[in-house]
Amino acid sequence: MGLFNFVKKSTNDLGIDLGTVNTLVCTASKGVVLREPSVVAIDHSQRPPQVIEVGIAARDMIGRTPGNIKATRPLRDGVIAEFEWAEVMLKRFIEKVSGNQGLLGARPGRIAIGLPSGVTEVERRAVGDAAYGSGARIVSLIPEPMAAAIGAGMPVEKPTGSMIIDIGGGTTEIAVLSLNGIVVSKSLRVAGDELNENILDHLKRVHNLSVGERTAEDIKIKLGSAYKTDEEEEMEVRGLNLLNGLPHTIVVSSSEIRDCMNPTLMRIVEGVKMTLEMTPPELAADIVDRGIVLAGGGALLTGFDELINKEVEVPVHIASDPLSCVVLGTEKLLNDPTYKKILHSTEYDPRN
Repeated sequence: MGLFNFVKKSTNDLGIDLGTVNTLVCTASKGVVLREPSVVAIDHSQRPPQVIEVGIAARDMIGRTPGNIKATRPLRDGVIAEFEWAEVMLKRFIEKVSGNQGLLGARPGRIAIGLPSGVTEVERRAVGDAAYGSGARIVSLIPEPMAAAIGAGMPVEKPTGSMIIDIGGGTTEIAVLSLNGIVVSKSLRVAGDELNENILDHLKRVHNLSVGERTAEDIKIKLGSAYKTDEEEEMEVRGLNLLNGLPHTIVVSSSEIRDCMNPTLMRIVEGVKMTLEMTPPELAADIVDRGIVLAGGGALLTGFDELINKEVEVPVHIASDPLSCVVLGTEKLLNDPTYKKILHSTEYDPRN
């Protein structure tokens, strides 16, 4: 038995998708109760520096703060880059749902957190320690592709091959699962953020225009596609002209944005191909029959399912709620005894 296997499920248990871009929190009894940007605003004029806002309020400050205040994302590539601020952010989010005025009215019992499958031991410890520091009694660190597959309703407990591609902000998780385990997986630190960087770099290189991250994200949402669409669209983009430093407006097209993102998209496709090549034949046959499931924010990119289908010649389906798959998976792990073994086998012991 694991160290904490004697602990029973509590209505105070929380499931968390600690994402590079957004953090989602669910309770074992109420489902998803919080969905906020993974952003903190820090006042560096105080000694020591203090977090003044987290989540939506902090995101709204990006690019709009005086010199002493910095709005930043404490997670990079799906893992904690700035431990101190990540712990504060996690505590604040948990307080919203489990503090005296929160939905639970008590500190959380178990916290199940989705974690990229390719994290190092140091990165894993940083997340586990941050979760304990936020008040949890027990912490389970669930491989993200497992949580996403469960949240998408895939039969991971059966002896058949299930393939998931979870494209987040910082990482893309690709995995083949069977009998409640990961058979083959690949974690790429290439995802939505890199697509935004493609757009930023393209605007600078081709149009001599500097824009912010939020503008790049808006362009990706409105014009972004992975496969040629029937209707090509255009939009106006406002920023600063790098040649004279003055405000400037240009028009960009969906085909232009698709072309600049294509190298990054093809790196993800190559990761899918490599994972399939490593998959045992019997499970590969199951995947050909049942198809691949796309989850995460990247699943919403127009035509990405078509691009993968064309390149690997396997049916591709988009999860019904791709943005919530990981957190919904942690909710099922907390509630469904089918997944009890996964929950206990992933417990994090801060003493080791």
